[in-house]
Amino acid sequence: MPPTTSRKRCGWVNDDALYAQYHDEEWGVPCFDDAKLFEFLILEGAQAGLSWITILRKRENYRRAFANFDAEKIARFNCRSVERLMNDPGIVRNRLKIESAISNAKLFLELQDNHGSFSHYLWEFIDGQAIQNHWASLSECPATTALSDTISKELKKKGFRFFGSTTCYAHMQAMGMVNDHLTDCFRHKECTALRP
Repeated sequence: MPPTTSRKRCGWVNDDALYAQYHDEEWGVPCFDDAKLFEFLILEGAQAGLSWITILRKRENYRRAFANFDAEKIARFNCRSVERLMNDPGIVRNRLKIESAISNAKLFLELQDNHGSFSHYLWEFIDGQAIQNHWASLSECPATTALSDTISKELKKKGFRFFGSTTCYAHMQAMGMVNDHLTDCFRHKECTALRP
């Protein structure tokens, strides 16, 4: 069912109601909640090489398969867990992505212990203030930035996998570290008002 509103949205939103709802309610909203930041760490890693709508459609399957995105539970997953997930048709059955989700969960918990929260660690890169961009067209919006390069390199040094600069920037966009809604999108002004 297509979105019912006639409000102007970013050009990447198609007629899929799920996509429109994600754009309207989640994408670009500053997030400081570790649970949600971790959820998107898992989902963005799964998305690598695939379309985001594919992952959105599997989101509830991921929630079920990955212990409601509970990092402590996922960090305890073992070889049997990997095989169970490899046989789950509701998720992306890529062994490397599944194994990286488990190892990333362990590293996520370490960062929480060392920095008080994963949110604090991430947002420190931008002094706790969302970056407000003013793109007029999709062609202006970058896939990576010097900042996403830096964050990605730092996390890779710590052992994180499937979190290259492109994935990192997508995570920053989704979690509102950057406001990349186009200036003619109704959410640009709304997300700007949500700045921390």
